[in-house]
Amino acid sequence: MSAVEVEHEVTLWLVDDIPARMFYAGRRWRVTDMPTRLRDSIWSAESSGGRGLYGWRFQGTDEEGESFVFDVYRGEDDWHVHHAYA
Repeated sequence: MSAVEVEHEVTLWLVDDIPARMFYAGRRWRVTDMPTRLRDSIWSAESSGGRGLYGWRFQGTDEEGESFVFDVYRGEDDWHVHHAYA
């Protein structure tokens, strides 16, 4: 498994507070597995404002059928992809 670390704009849509779809790196992704909630203890990124980071790990599949596993976290104003695994 290889890791890709590039900063792109992320829009994450939640259904009942669980990720359902995402726009990232110019592509639309459907969440195609059961997302796993991530807590601050797994992050190598610094948390800001005294508030721990939280996020999700899920598999996303694009319109061509390509799948990646994404680790996403909630920043102060928006979502970020911490890692994407092919």
